[in-house]
This record gives sequence, C-alpha cells and structure tokens, in this order.
Amino acid sequence: MSTFRRRGRIDRSRLTRPPRNEDQWAEDLGDGIDFEVEELHEKPRPRSKGIYLLPNAFTTAALFSGFFAIVNAMNDQFQVAAIAIFASLVLDGMDGRIARMTNTQSAFGEQYDSLADMVSFGVAPALVAYEWALKDLGKWGWLAAFTYCAGAALRLARFNVNTGVVDKKFFQGLPSPAAGALMAGFIWLADDNKIPVRDTLIPWITFFIAVYAGLTMVSNARFYSGKALDVRYRVPFGVMVLMILTFVLISSNPPLTLFGLFVVYSISGYVIWAWERFSGRRFS
Repeated sequence: MSTFRRRGRIDRSRLTRPPRNEDQWAEDLGDGIDFEVEELHEKPRPRSKGIYLLPNAFTTAALFSGFFAIVNAMNDQFQVAAIAIFASLVLDGMDGRIARMTNTQSAFGEQYDSLADMVSFGVAPALVAYEWALKDLGKWGWLAAFTYCAGAALRLARFNVNTGVVDKKFFQGLPSPAAGALMAGFIWLADDNKIPVRDTLIPWITFFIAVYAGLTMVSNARFYSGKALDVRYRVPFGVMVLMILTFVLISSNPPLTLFGLFVVYSISGYVIWAWERFSGRRFS
C-alpha cells in the first residue's frame, strides 16, 4: 500500500540574492518554499510462522498416547493400550481448554488437533479392538473395525465444517473421544477380569460395539458437549458432592466405572432424541 507525504523544498536561487531588509528576507523565504508530493512504499510485514507451544504440546502428547496404544496392541499389551487411549482422552480435553484460557487458539491448532484425534480415537481403537478380538471373526472383524474408523473420519470432517453452525451445548453425533473411550473401556474391563476372548461371545460383542460407535458418530443424535460449563463460575454444592462420588467410584474400579459412564453417555443422545420426538419440545 502506498502513502504520500508533502515535502517542503526551498528555492536556493532566491537565497543567493541578498535581501534589502528583514521584510524582504522573510518574503523571499516565504515565496521560495514550494511543495512536492513524494510517494512512500510501505513494505508488507512478514507473516509470523510461529505456533503456540502450550496447547500444541498437549495435542502432541495426546497423539503420542494414541500411537503408544497401537504399538502395545501389536505386542499383545491390550490393557496398557486401553489405558493409553484414556490418557489421550484426558490430554485432548485439556489442549482445547488451555487454548481458550490462554487465548492461544489458531487455525493450525484446530487442524492439528483434528488429525491427532483421528489417530487417537479413530485408528487406535479400531486397531486395538481388531488385534484383541475382531480378527477372530475374519472379514466381519475387519469390516467392523473399518466401519468404526470410517465413522470417526466422517465425524471429524463434519465437525470441522460445522463448527460455527451447530449448537455449542451439544455435539452432532457421538464425539470420537467418547467412542474411543467406549471401545477402550470394554477392552480394559474384559482384560482386567481375565475373560477368555476366544471361548466366549466377546468377539461378537466387540463387533456390535464397534459398529454401534461408528454409526452413532455419524448420526444426527445430539450429545451434551459440556462446553457451556464454565469452571470459573460458581456451581451448586451438590455438583461438588457428585464430583467426589465420581472420583471414589473411578478409583474403586476404574475399568468398570469408566466403561459404565461411557455406555450411559453413548445412549444419552438417543434418549434425548426420543424425548424430543414424543414430547414435541426441544431439549436444551
């Protein structure tokens, strides 16, 4: 963008003539000044190529946890793999909140978070479930794993394009972190209780969970997001008591409690849909 400034220029030929008196001197100086326009070219500022370290560090940690789950599933360490997916769930929830609290949101962070979610909650749960039980079902096993993986990809793509359109209080479809936790919770629960996989209906139950989670992620059912909950404001005393009870239950039996919580959450969207359908009122 060009700007202009006016520069004064003194006619030096008039200064060479000696003035007759002080009035003539002032007159010569006044008449000898003219103006010309000089064009100035402003150099465009270089775009910053840096990224915000803190939120992207948490996203990287979540990505590492998802990759760590895949590696442990290949080594038949399924309980460690399931716990790694839950660790990725916690880290994924922290990076967004930290970015909003520190005002470090960026387009790069959004895209990086989406790609990390695809690995941690799309590819990792599908591969862990396949290595654990679904491969015993042959082609039905890998079809179920692919249904889940494709559902996660479609869910994330739809979320990215509908960010500014949908209601902030609700997700459209089951969020991929909750779907991954549902898969990981069942694997952790069965492995922790030493349930034999090949001698029971475990592979078919895993098949049903994978297909259910994959299809629910691309459904139009609304699931409460929790983004409207602001931790900076006061809450009723009962919320604190409920939080304490939740921690007690999780610490007493982590796999059973976490799996139960995500089972309830995974069907809550259909409960909201049924309530709206039969009551004729929108749940808010």
